[in-house]
Amino acid sequence: MLSKYFQLQLSTSAGISLHDVTPQIRDCLADSGIDNGFVTITSRHTTTALTINENEARLLGDVKAFFTRLVSPGDEYLHNDIHLRDCPPDEPENAHSHLVAMLLGSSEVVPVSEGRLVLGQYQSVLLVELDGPRERTVAVQVVGE
Repeated sequence: MLSKYFQLQLSTSAGISLHDVTPQIRDCLADSGIDNGFVTITSRHTTTALTINENEARLLGDVKAFFTRLVSPGDEYLHNDIHLRDCPPDEPENAHSHLVAMLLGSSEVVPVSEGRLVLGQYQSVLLVELDGPRERTVAVQVVGE
């Protein structure tokens, strides 16, 4: 069994934004030489998440609005008491971002069959930025034969 590791680097947009990383993952799979197995995709940040869903502009707008309603950035959170924490003074008030990331999760696993990701017709792997803009890293581990 083989295992190949890759890192994706991307710049995200302000606030909540969704980024389709499926093409980059397909490139990693092609570069790995692995035809059958699985790909594990992991966000390396606590204010981003990964999910599999449809990459359609109006749906992505709905997602942003839903997350903002679900965990309002304007609510009071203990994590946002920057003056009470041991952190840099420019630390953002981003508790809402951490909470949504915890709800979504930080990784996805996608099967690989005959050199292709096993995804449905409308499925894409999406990095969900919850505290942008930032430079982000996504780990991609391809395992198989």
